[in-house]
Amino acid sequence: MSPSAPKPPSRQAAPARTRRQPLNEAATGTAGKPARGARANASGASTPASSAPSATHAQTPKPLARPTAHPARSFAAPFAPPPPRNPLDRRVHAAIARATASVSPIALLLAAVDWAGHLALSPGKRMELADLGIEQTRRLLRYAQQLAVAPAGSAAHECIEPPAQDRRFKAPEWHAWPFNLMHQSFLLGQEWWDAATHGVAGVSRHHEQVVAFAARQLLDLFSPGNFLPTNPVVLRQTQESGGLNLVRGAIHAVEDFERLVGGAPPAGAEDFVVGRDVAVTPGKVVLRNRLVELIQYAPATADVYAEPVLIVPAWIMKYYILDLSPHNSLVRYLVERGHTVFCISWKNPGTDERALDMDDYLQLGFFAALDAINAVVPGQKVHATGYCLGGTLLAIAAAAMDRDGDTRLGSMTLFTAQTDFTEPGELALFIDESEVSLLEAQMEETGFLTAGQMAGAFQILRSNDLLWSRIVGEYLMGERTPMNDLMAWNADATRMPARMHSQYLRRLFLNDDLSEGRYPVGGKPVALSDIELPVFCVATLTDHVAPWRSVYKLHYLVPTEISFVLTSGGHNAGIVSEPGRPRRSFRLRTRPAGGNYVPPDDWLERTPEQEGSWWPAWSDWLAARSGARVAPPAIGAVNYPALDDAPGRYVHEK
Repeated sequence: MSPSAPKPPSRQAAPARTRRQPLNEAATGTAGKPARGARANASGASTPASSAPSATHAQTPKPLARPTAHPARSFAAPFAPPPPRNPLDRRVHAAIARATASVSPIALLLAAVDWAGHLALSPGKRMELADLGIEQTRRLLRYAQQLAVAPAGSAAHECIEPPAQDRRFKAPEWHAWPFNLMHQSFLLGQEWWDAATHGVAGVSRHHEQVVAFAARQLLDLFSPGNFLPTNPVVLRQTQESGGLNLVRGAIHAVEDFERLVGGAPPAGAEDFVVGRDVAVTPGKVVLRNRLVELIQYAPATADVYAEPVLIVPAWIMKYYILDLSPHNSLVRYLVERGHTVFCISWKNPGTDERALDMDDYLQLGFFAALDAINAVVPGQKVHATGYCLGGTLLAIAAAAMDRDGDTRLGSMTLFTAQTDFTEPGELALFIDESEVSLLEAQMEETGFLTAGQMAGAFQILRSNDLLWSRIVGEYLMGERTPMNDLMAWNADATRMPARMHSQYLRRLFLNDDLSEGRYPVGGKPVALSDIELPVFCVATLTDHVAPWRSVYKLHYLVPTEISFVLTSGGHNAGIVSEPGRPRRSFRLRTRPAGGNYVPPDDWLERTPEQEGSWWPAWSDWLAARSGARVAPPAIGAVNYPALDDAPGRYVHEK
């Protein structure tokens, strides 16, 4: 802990409360799960938020929770790192990781052999692919014939439409000869490879996904839109500007290379300085230790809700995504509506923090912040909010607190946070034993996962949007994409300690210990089914990091009341969705405590879409649970004096 910050008092558990009674035989169904009829609410129907029962501070009686389906595996063994690696092996593996951007060539080879071997043993599948290729050739020839005889200025009916999310060939120039044949041939090839890499009997699902992803990346590399001679939009721009677009593009490429080598932020980021342009909501740092700073924001209203809000952002990102510019700051939005807001700002770890683990993030992060808030606002419940990894950490903490009878939380809000990692989306392509082992070898040498590695992984996941479209736009068209606050924040990346990241990948992604009841806190496993808090859970429709159906699995892990929001946008833009922003919508439905499980696609069909931002709905939800309006609390407390102005020191660390 910083010398300037006094040591917080040790965390004391709240008085123990009555725990639920064990399941009896009548309440237990097959495979050890509780029978649906034993739930507290027999009707179980999901209800719109407008018809949900009015909120009170009394806890809803907890329904019976399912025990684990694997009782023999439900112990919580201490985290066991992989066996010590021979120093020579470590150096070799780390070198391979550096050369391949931490993508395991063995994992790719295994996936390719699995797919190719099973395809070789499937003559029926090969015949289907041959038939598809012949049929596609006929379609393309028929299309070419129609083009040849079509009157000038008319367009033939194209033989294949691009996927709805593929905007590469939307421009009118792509529908003129010969570029129409080029892009139609490319889309047909993409369709064939999609069929070839899916549905091969015997291939493991993970290997199928890896092969399909690799094929898609190779195809995207050779898209006709990526090259000057085969991109009609670039050719027109070059002709109209006399080649100045290529000159500008070359200047942009040189500037970007110089910034990359010099470790400077991307062009335009200098217009969004932390503490001057973004992260400007007034407040004070009231806690600093070796891992976090806790910011208490100054009140903006004459009175405030009695119960404060604690925000736990992900440590993979700088916290100020929730305090961007004044017009789209979620922190400012809450403060202006009378909430006392605290927010954790994580330290950007270096080699000195290499040994920090998940327990440190829990104790030095969440619980240290909660202790400070209890001192600043004594005797009040705290409404905790977690974003992405911060939400996963919050769910772990809430389960541990309910297990131990600690009742200091009043509610839990999760933003794009996964608690079940069995279907984590395309990010799982980079997470298997071979990948993690290679990554660990590199982290053993550096002490952390670099910011560039994380940014590169996310770019690959959305290569069309984040990589190729940028290359075409800035280097071929010569047009700089205007920088905005969210883009500048995205470039302000962070590192992750080696030990913590290894634990996170192994315990959560590889083993799924949290949803299976094996994740240990204080030496004992926690169960999400112990959580008794009302939950507000937000997922985003086009999330590549935490797919919404994966986030939705919270419904069968936590039996308490859940208000689930599905909003338009992606992992970040869907959360930074202030009122008044155009083309925003969301769906909201509340499942009462003990209500029956509704599958995600049924939920989507039954829940009406609402125009606008989900922020007001969440603010109202918080207000209904945050007590009476009182005079604002003082900034800091006796043992937690104000140390610095917000945004503090840690957010500036590079």
